[in-house]
Amino acid sequence: MQVLQVQLEVGPDPAEVGRARRWARSRLVGSGIGDDEPLAETLILLISELVTNAVVHTGCPAVLRMLFGGTGASGAAGTVRVEVADASDCPPLQRHAAGSDTNGRGLELVDGLADRWGWLPEGAGKQIWCEVDRSGPVRTAELPTVVVQGGAGEVCEPPSCVFTGNLA
Repeated sequence: MQVLQVQLEVGPDPAEVGRARRWARSRLVGSGIGDDEPLAETLILLISELVTNAVVHTGCPAVLRMLFGGTGASGAAGTVRVEVADASDCPPLQRHAAGSDTNGRGLELVDGLADRWGWLPEGAGKQIWCEVDRSGPVRTAELPTVVVQGGAGEVCEPPSCVFTGNLA
C-alpha cells in the first residue's frame, strides 16, 4: 500500500495554529476525505490540539506531518497518522482540567478522539503522534490505546529552539 506524507513547518506563534488547520484541511480534501465528513472534523481538532501544545509549551517552531493510506500500529489499513515534532525533549503530560480551567484539556481530547496516540524522541526533541482509522467509526467517547515511548517523570527546561536530526 502506498503512503502519502505531507509536511508543514509551523512558526512559534499561536496564530500559526490557524494556518496549520487551513493547510491540513486542504490536504485532507486532497486525500479524499470530504471537508464535511466527521473524520475531517476529528482530524482537524486533533491537529489543532497537537500544534497548539507544541507552539504554546515550547515557544519554538514545530513540524506538522500527515501520513495517509498506511497501516497504523493496530494493522488497520487506511490509517491517517498525524505527527507534530518540536524541539523539546520533555514528555507530554496529560493533565485533568477542572471544570472552570481554560487550559489542560488538549491531550484529554487527543486521548478520547484518536484510535491510538503516543510520543517518541526525535532528534533533540520529540514527536507526538496520533492515528485515526479511516475504516472504523469516528471516536466520540471511548478510551483509546495509549502508546508511550521514551522517558517519563523528568523535569524539563524550556528548549533552546535549535533543531537537530529529523526536525528540520
